[in-house]
Amino acid sequence: MDLADGLIDHPYDVYRRLRDTAPVHRIAGPDGSPAWLVTRYDDVREALADPRLSLDKRHAAPGTYRGLALPPALDANLLNMDPPDHTRIRRLVGRAFTPRRVEQLRAPIRRTADRLLDTLGPHGTTDLIASYAAPLPITVICDLLGVPDRHRRDFREWTDALVAPDPARPQAAKEAVVAMLGFFTRLLADKRKEPADDLLSDLVGVRESDGDRLGEDELMSLAFLILFAGYENTVQLIGNAVLALLRHPEQLAALRADPSRIPAAVEELARYDGPALLAIRRFPTEDVTIGDVTVPAGDTVLLSLSAADRDPARFPDPDRLDLGRDASGHLALGHGIHYCLGAPLARAETEIALAALLERYPDIGLADDAGPRWRRSLRARGLLALPVSYSSSDASSDASSDSPSETNS
Repeated sequence: MDLADGLIDHPYDVYRRLRDTAPVHRIAGPDGSPAWLVTRYDDVREALADPRLSLDKRHAAPGTYRGLALPPALDANLLNMDPPDHTRIRRLVGRAFTPRRVEQLRAPIRRTADRLLDTLGPHGTTDLIASYAAPLPITVICDLLGVPDRHRRDFREWTDALVAPDPARPQAAKEAVVAMLGFFTRLLADKRKEPADDLLSDLVGVRESDGDRLGEDELMSLAFLILFAGYENTVQLIGNAVLALLRHPEQLAALRADPSRIPAAVEELARYDGPALLAIRRFPTEDVTIGDVTVPAGDTVLLSLSAADRDPARFPDPDRLDLGRDASGHLALGHGIHYCLGAPLARAETEIALAALLERYPDIGLADDAGPRWRRSLRARGLLALPVSYSSSDASSDASSDSPSETNS
């Protein structure tokens, strides 16, 4: 089976058919290499926590799908590691994403959200991804890490090239990797010379209690992963959430009526249309039975988070967005020891982004002239563009004296 068939534009229809047919399917992975696709909630959740399913590429059999190819200096990251190295490195960086630390970041995040909305003005049209959903998390994560302003636009272009390669530019992904490698090499050198009050400076100098430093490749790979994942998943989470609300005006109205429901709503929005179609690929270290299929050691296993979160055996009437639903237990941000390290931050940013947007613009809606455009990715689930029209609560009085609505892009 070709994984690309209908999966980008209509993933939930495809996954529904696969889930109803069998729990595990033999497929062609994104690069054409063979893999096994798991679609049912119980199987996916169990597999996410199964220590026999390794993220280490050294366990991959020849000829199977291995995922994104990166140079060693960027590849030695948490998404390619098992314990004990995974445990050691995650513990070093985990302190930056504790609930207490994230709570301290809420006020700066809200200031950033308000500042971005200020640039839109009281009414107009805009691509909400370019003007809001993307710059908010890139600003937050770059501020946290200590990345200079001048590099932030470059990083957006690099991540686009890696997550959703352009068939017309086959060299773009390789060029992006080279550029990122040079960027992180220079950035870490700067942090060594002039440490600052930021996470990267802390990681450069950190030691565990036994005195073990991060290796050089580990340090660079960790910086890459935090910036890449900390930005990418949140852009998609915010964009997908706004689109889902705009397509379900009754749910949007209920949320406006009671903003205290936003944290619970974010969980349902993540379940309904989360930031990733697939978890990172895994390789069994021994033959593993999933559902009624025995997957040989070394084969590639792809776990569909989005299919699992639409499984009616776990979430009744799963294709319906219901902000009153108890969506706890969803897998949009993973499960087990590889659960998204930045999940508390992603949740906080999405909650704040929605609250600020809904407060500012009671009349926001999908623009009439164009629909949303999805990224051409088989792993990420995110929007290239989300054209919206908007007006603030006092825009009607402004409009009586202003010229026709401005346009922002």
